[in-house]
Amino acid sequence: MKNFAQDIKGVIFDVDGVLLDSMGIWTDLGARYLASIGKAAEEGLAEILFSMSMEQGAEYLRKHYSIGLTADEIGKGLQDMLRDFYYYEVQAKPGAEQLLQAVSDAGIRITAATSSPREHIARALERNGLLGYVDRMFTNAEIGKSKHSPDIYDAAAGHMGTAACETCVFEDSLYALKTAADAGYLTVGVYDSKGEPDQEGLKESADVYICDLTEALGLFRNK
Repeated sequence: MKNFAQDIKGVIFDVDGVLLDSMGIWTDLGARYLASIGKAAEEGLAEILFSMSMEQGAEYLRKHYSIGLTADEIGKGLQDMLRDFYYYEVQAKPGAEQLLQAVSDAGIRITAATSSPREHIARALERNGLLGYVDRMFTNAEIGKSKHSPDIYDAAAGHMGTAACETCVFEDSLYALKTAADAGYLTVGVYDSKGEPDQEGLKESADVYICDLTEALGLFRNK
């Protein structure tokens, strides 16, 4: 493996599926909500809800399961469950703290770029002892664009004072990794069992592909 510590001055970590083992909630949320009101989810519910917004998903649940609440009330219930998951339940991915420590020990700056709400992510990282490693966190909501645009990576690199060619982006989603790569960033593709379905595409597109975060430790040692 290339020794990134010789060339990289900043690292941008995605959070869901990279630092936090959180991808499962996005497939389980509908079923969790239904279970909380005593209803059983149909087979394939996760696939049905996958392409829907939170509002559309709430309306689907209301109609399909004859729930005597408004879509707004169901949506609030879903949001509350999501918040509680990040606040109290989600765990760090194995090796996350070791990797963050190795990057920090190499004198490399660390930022985070996430599509999830800042408050959720900050609480989850803090509870898992990871927040202190992150110099600053950037969210798509605050940037105003999704990761189909490189703006969030550019903002993080700008904060660190690093050029794209000396900044490494860790992502578990193929589209986001391609966005970063196309903008000139060095990329590490991270496997997550409940994340990106096209792992071959992720492997082919990334400068480095890892199945476990500890595999990346050697990239940042012996600076």
